[in-house]
Amino acid sequence: MYHYNPATALEELTEDSTLPNPVHVRDMMLRHKLTADESLELNRKFVEYQKVFGEAQKLGKEILKRLAA
Repeated sequence: MYHYNPATALEELTEDSTLPNPVHVRDMMLRHKLTADESLELNRKFVEYQKVFGEAQKLGKEILKRLAA
């Protein structure tokens, strides 16, 4: 299960084209030992990831609703 293993999540992303939930990505970041600079850089990227993930979810939901109708 990828929830707490970044290497497994990356492998699953490559194989299945699925993105890990931002909550799990945040957990991975918190469990990893990062320097202050690394933490700031990854947090900026994470905020963008979270935004795009939410937008993709909304679009996917809209598409599925129309297909299910």
